[in-house]
Amino acid sequence: MPLRRLARRRSSSSSSSPSGLETGSSGRNELVAWSGEDPLRPPRRLRWRDHFALTENVLQLPHLPDCHDGLRVAQLSDVHVGQATSELRIRRAVEAVNAERPDLVFLTGDYVTHSPKPLPRVRDLLSGLDGRVFVVLGNHDHWVDAPYLRECFEQLGYTVLQNEHRVVHVNGGPVTVLGVDDGLTGRDDVEATFRGAPEAGTRLVLAHTPPTVEKLPAHAGLVQFSGHTHGGQFIVRGLTEALFRRAGQPYIRGHYQVNGNQLYVNRGLGFGFGGPYLRRGSEPEVAFFTLRQAVATATH
Repeated sequence: MPLRRLARRRSSSSSSSPSGLETGSSGRNELVAWSGEDPLRPPRRLRWRDHFALTENVLQLPHLPDCHDGLRVAQLSDVHVGQATSELRIRRAVEAVNAERPDLVFLTGDYVTHSPKPLPRVRDLLSGLDGRVFVVLGNHDHWVDAPYLRECFEQLGYTVLQNEHRVVHVNGGPVTVLGVDDGLTGRDDVEATFRGAPEAGTRLVLAHTPPTVEKLPAHAGLVQFSGHTHGGQFIVRGLTEALFRRAGQPYIRGHYQVNGNQLYVNRGLGFGFGGPYLRRGSEPEVAFFTLRQAVATATH
C-alpha cells in the first residue's frame, strides 16, 4: 500500500550550519492512505494520532568520495512499540522509508518503553525494511530486554551494532558504519567501536544518546545519528532547553556541529497524539538524508 505524500518538510543541514537547536522543523506531513481499499484503516485520511513528519536533510561532508555524493540514508528512532504509539503510524513509517529506497537505513534505539509485553510486536512492526539496515540499542531496550531485541533484529536480517563497526560497499565504495552502544546506561565504548575501523572515507556513527558525539575523535569528518530526546517531547521555549541542559542533554533536535563533527538528533517516531505520553511542538519524525561533498571555501 504505497503512500501519497501531499507535503513534505524540507530542511538543509550543512557543514556551515550554526550549532544549536533546529527551528521550524516540526511541520506536519500530510499523509493520505492509499485510495483503494485499506485493510489497516478504511477512511482515506489518516487520524491525527497516526501522523508523522517526513524531513529532508542535506549533509555536506568534507572528503566525501565521489561515489558517495548523493548517497541516501533514512533514520527511524524511539519507536516505543506499545500503547504509547500507534501501530499504524509505525507501519506507515516503514512504508515511507521503503518508498524512498535509501542506500542505508538506521534504527537508533528505544524500541520499547518499560514493559516486556510489546517485545514480540517489535519484530512484526519493524519488519520489511528494504536494503541494508543497521541497528543500535537505547536505554529502554537495555532496561527491558536487550538480548531479546538483538535476536529479533538479527532474525530480520538487520545488523545490530553494540560497540562494533561494519564496512559495506555502496555505489562502488566502502562505507563504515560505527554503532556505539547506549551511553545513558554506561554501555558505550567508543574506543572499541573504532578499533580496527578505517580512518578515512565515508564514516557514519549511530548512537542512541546525542552526547556520545563529544566522545568521538575530533575533526574527523564524522556524522552521528542519534535520538533519545524526542525532540524535547513537550516544547516550552526556553524552559525545555534549560531542563535538557541540566539533565546533560544539550542536543535536543536537528543538526549540530560538535568538535569538528556533525550530529543529527531525530525527534523519534513514538509517543503523543492520544497516548499516555504527550508531545507538544515536536512531532514524530522519519528523517531522510542526502550526503553531499562539501564545497571548499576559496582563500585569497
